Amino acid sequence: MKTNELVSIIESLPVDIKTMLVEKILSSLFPAQKEIDELWAKEAEKRVEEIKTGKVQTIPGDEVFNELRKKFY
Repeated sequence: MKTNELVSIIESLPVDIKTMLVEKILSSLFPAQKEIDELWAKEAEKRVEEIKTGKVQTIPGDEVFNELRKKFY
């Protein structure tokens, strides 16, 4: 089967089937790394807790981007 034929078939599929295909293709390109994903989840939870308890302060995004613009432009 030629690529054009495959694309044509895919384009004719319902959205839910296309979505499933996209997910499968992406997971084949970037396989899940359970251990790494779990470490990132723990890190995210830790950072949220640090913000909630006031251990760290957040900086508004516009301030961050303004500082970057000053520094690099």
